[in-house]
Amino acid sequence: MHHHSPDEHQEHDKHAGHSVAMFRDKFWLSLLLTIPVMAYSGMIQRWLNFTPPAFPGSEYIPLALSTIIFFYGGMVFIRGAWNELNAKLPGMMTLISLAIITAYTYSIATQFFIDGEGFFWELASLVTIMLLGHWLEMASVAKAENALDAISQLLPDEAEKLTNGKPQTVLVSELKVGDLVLIRPGTSIPVDGVIIEGASSVDEAAVSGESKPVSKSVNDEVVAGTSNQDGALTVKVTKLGQDTVLAGIMQLVAEAQSSKSNVQVLADKAAFVLTIVAILTAILTFIVWLIAKDTGFALERTVTVLIIACPHALGLAIPLVVSISTTLSARNGLLVRKRLALEAARKLDWVLFDKTGTLTKGEHGVTDIWVTQGYAKDDILRLTASLEQHSEHIIGKGIVRKAEEQNIHLDKVTNFKALPGAGVQGTVRDNEVYVAASHRYIKENQLAVPANIAKLIKQAAKEGKTEVYLTKNKKVVGALGLADIVREQSRQTIKTLKEMGIKTAMITGDSNEVAAYVAKQLGLDQYFAEVKPKDKAVKVKELQQNRQQVAMVGDGINDAPALTQADIGIAIGAGTDVAIKSADIILVKSDPRDVIKVINLSKHTYNKMIQNLVWATGYNVVAIPLAAGVLYSSGIVLAPAVGAILMSASTVIVAFNAQLLRRAKLQ
Repeated sequence: MHHHSPDEHQEHDKHAGHSVAMFRDKFWLSLLLTIPVMAYSGMIQRWLNFTPPAFPGSEYIPLALSTIIFFYGGMVFIRGAWNELNAKLPGMMTLISLAIITAYTYSIATQFFIDGEGFFWELASLVTIMLLGHWLEMASVAKAENALDAISQLLPDEAEKLTNGKPQTVLVSELKVGDLVLIRPGTSIPVDGVIIEGASSVDEAAVSGESKPVSKSVNDEVVAGTSNQDGALTVKVTKLGQDTVLAGIMQLVAEAQSSKSNVQVLADKAAFVLTIVAILTAILTFIVWLIAKDTGFALERTVTVLIIACPHALGLAIPLVVSISTTLSARNGLLVRKRLALEAARKLDWVLFDKTGTLTKGEHGVTDIWVTQGYAKDDILRLTASLEQHSEHIIGKGIVRKAEEQNIHLDKVTNFKALPGAGVQGTVRDNEVYVAASHRYIKENQLAVPANIAKLIKQAAKEGKTEVYLTKNKKVVGALGLADIVREQSRQTIKTLKEMGIKTAMITGDSNEVAAYVAKQLGLDQYFAEVKPKDKAVKVKELQQNRQQVAMVGDGINDAPALTQADIGIAIGAGTDVAIKSADIILVKSDPRDVIKVINLSKHTYNKMIQNLVWATGYNVVAIPLAAGVLYSSGIVLAPAVGAILMSASTVIVAFNAQLLRRAKLQ
């Protein structure tokens, strides 16, 4: 699956139309033919001190077999070079072709026209080794492209559609929104939908990176590509094909693989420079040795320079790391839309978090319970939750949730009455009328708050907590304090970022008191309160003064301008809005700790890229002068075949080094 952006076509894919199998077959055949070529080459015979069986015409074996190797194995490279030159971008293929054409022509000349020893065995071994290098390269690149295939494999082809309650197997492509689908235990979920019937746990690791199966029941949403575990589910289709979360993820992985990074551009430049250097060095080498020694030696050195300069490792250095890091990030629940953003994450100065829904859960929880004489905390909670048990209000829901967590049994309420804008009233089991209400109700009815709790409530209000009072017969018997709950993961995230030397800040539309309270709880370096959505980007700019690198983490809905303004926009919670278009990186799991993963992935990826570049270019810096015969006077000369072996070794090392990235720990 090649996903190309338009600007990429200019530098066409050097492997377009090539397959792993083709290189593999060409390699094995060339290898078989290379053995007799070497056996019948004078130079090899002298080195190994042996003579193969001679027969009429046996001196033409190297010529005949090398010709087959040249045309069967070598044409791939020559066609590639032709494409490169047409695109005015000489690179790898041009270098390989120069080497093999020079070697072949020179050898034919020595066979029939001029004195000197042919390079047939070197030509044969060079083509063979190049084919091996390309086979390995293609195989590893293919492995990376499999990241996308692997994602699409998560989707089954068929589904069991329920018609009049009876399941019948249909193709997923035939389903429509609103259809009912039966999902049996142990099968893959084919569509995004809502559970109508049944309960089960679903393994969502492939999409969210969440390792534990998530329990699901009626009204819960399920996502295509996740796998059902232990129960049968009836699901109503809500999204198909291109609209599903999985399709969104594939889209992002494809974008990430095709978006170029800074280091990649560097590698392309390096390959181009290397081609020019190799050609100039080859010409210079030829001229110098032609004057200093003889034509034969000059040609041999020139061929060697061209053979050695093939920058295989260089071509592999970056693409491999990119593809492995793309797979690694997806597996960790990070979706990278822009590679440049990932590359920059290693140099962050500030991480700016949106408060509600990012650092906090965005739901109110009970933080304090205040009691008066004769009541226990559980009594206050039970009575208030009983009154609020049918409430749709975020505060009421928070109180009921707290009672459920503490396994408190709720009482039946009679004569229930809502007091608009103030609270609720009803008769609870001891035939007393209770009211659960806001501070406004207390003020309007001029009720006295007992002194022992008034002081505590005032302090809590300063921290931005919401209070709910419980009264009986116009007397306040207790009160509850509620606040937006800070996520446990937020504390760890801030702590780790501090250890990494990165400053943290928070931005919120909430009041100054609330912001100060949360900032203090988390130990943030700075906070901006009472900021309107449209002003968030301005605050990001403030942090960016003096070239400070800022990452903004938000839930993407009203944070879009700020996410775009930041050096790195990180959207939290991908839900089905996978394409929160303004973010560069998306944290699928809504876990602030994943910001740390982004920074670590960035560091690991960048280090691997640089290591590979240094290795790939460093090899050429040493090898080209040796091939040119710089140390000839000291008796050190690099033979073309040895050059080819070294070059393949550097390719394998780069490939192996890239694979080590798979083992990187991001936590």
